[in-house]
Amino acid sequence: MHQHHHHHRSNQYGRAFAIGIALNVVYVIVEAVFGLLIGSLSLLADAGHNLSDVLGLVLAWGAYGLTKVKPSVQYTYGLRSSTIFASLLNAMILLVAVGGICWEAIRRFSQPVELDSTMMIWVAGIGVIINTATALLFFKGHAHDLNIKGAFLHMTADAGISLGVVLAGVGIMLTGLTWIDPVVSLAIAVVILLGTWGLFRESLHLAVHGVPKKVDPRQVMQFLESLPGVEQVHDLHIWALSTSETALTAHLVKPQLTDEDAMLAQIVQRLHDDFGIEHATLQIERNSDAAQCRQVSPDSL
Repeated sequence: MHQHHHHHRSNQYGRAFAIGIALNVVYVIVEAVFGLLIGSLSLLADAGHNLSDVLGLVLAWGAYGLTKVKPSVQYTYGLRSSTIFASLLNAMILLVAVGGICWEAIRRFSQPVELDSTMMIWVAGIGVIINTATALLFFKGHAHDLNIKGAFLHMTADAGISLGVVLAGVGIMLTGLTWIDPVVSLAIAVVILLGTWGLFRESLHLAVHGVPKKVDPRQVMQFLESLPGVEQVHDLHIWALSTSETALTAHLVKPQLTDEDAMLAQIVQRLHDDFGIEHATLQIERNSDAAQCRQVSPDSL
């Protein structure tokens, strides 16, 4: 038996992506122009990072739209998994950006330039406001959707990074020490790396059909084995259909068959309510030799 529960996605995320992209495109242009005018590596590094986040938002928005594509003969689950690949690609783009920022920061130590600290403060201050506002657009959905979480974390990190540039400007204004600029750039790189590494690992985990973090396969196995009349559970598979939807397949050995339709309906509902599994496919067998495709046994969980 197969059954699934539909997510009723709100169009608010479509609007959130559009607003976030528009705000950040304008800010990237402003930040890059003033960064070049005053020679601030901190501003240029932050502009480059924000540009990668604009691309990330575009990817996340596109993947969000693809989740609404209906299943077809060739794509029987639709294109939901595109959100996983968008999250993974987002993380990879940010990791590359970290390398670029570090390279430029190290070079700037040996080639210091005079900076307009007042301009740094004003431009980065605008970034704090824009990035905080954009992050709040994704706050509601970041807890249950990795794709939305990626957008939220990027914007939250950006707000903190822009605040760091403000502090660098204040430090240069008070001390006249231009090396503060590349030091802040390296700090920016560390913040991006720390914020991105978890996203990269989790996205990669889902991309290779790992069990989503929100689901404990041992608890799922215990639940299925505790069902009345079920003597054995095998071929249990749990994987992510998207960054917010989980699928499961399992074989239940139940020698005595009764009203299996009602039982299966109850199991599927419990899997959804207790474990957040939206798509469940269960096969009932009367004896343990009915299937030969054993890949996951209770002992391995």
